[in-house]
Amino acid sequence: MDIQEACTLRAKRCVPCEGGVPKYSLEEAQAQIVNHQDWQIIKDGQRIRREWTASNFMAAMQFFNAVAELAEDENHHPDIHLEGYRHVSVEIWTHAIGGLSENDFILAAKIDEIEWAGSPNT
Repeated sequence: MDIQEACTLRAKRCVPCEGGVPKYSLEEAQAQIVNHQDWQIIKDGQRIRREWTASNFMAAMQFFNAVAELAEDENHHPDIHLEGYRHVSVEIWTHAIGGLSENDFILAAKIDEIEWAGSPNT
């Protein structure tokens, strides 16, 4: 596994996975997460997670929908949570292998680039 910068990952597309791809070890996930400062490794190295606080409910929904559209385009679907009307979190893992793969970090890098009201990018 090569450690990749976020800009390199954003240039890639998620590859369909129906299993048979080795999942990252905890050490590999820890090495890769270094390039994704706002993401955390959770569930004993099986998932990555990031949280945001939007300025209001509609801004949270705008972001929620933008993540959903991106996920559908990449054919890699994270768990997206909305709590307390403006707190959004995203958990990503490769369901077919029960852990992390390159696809997860590709999607995380692309999610980080989404522009929305309340985003640090705007």
